[in-house]
Amino acid sequence: MNKAAETYATINIADLPNIDFSQVGETSENTIRKSINESQFVLKWDGTPSFITDGTVTPIETLTHSEALALMSTSDWSDPFEKDNEF
Repeated sequence: MNKAAETYATINIADLPNIDFSQVGETSENTIRKSINESQFVLKWDGTPSFITDGTVTPIETLTHSEALALMSTSDWSDPFEKDNEF
């Protein structure tokens, strides 16, 4: 996938069963990035998935690649203690 063309979105964890992983960049619920409190997760796609267009899932927020990277570096998404303990 071309990162510049990808759309990223934060999604409510309750919507996880409604995700068709064949339509997004992640392969399963085991490969999604979850927020620290596990209330949200991030998906990425090139073309808008049908579960978004038909209203089955409504993103909390849509982001560009650089916006998603900035979000992932916040304390809601990254544990500062893990970074401090990396060898």
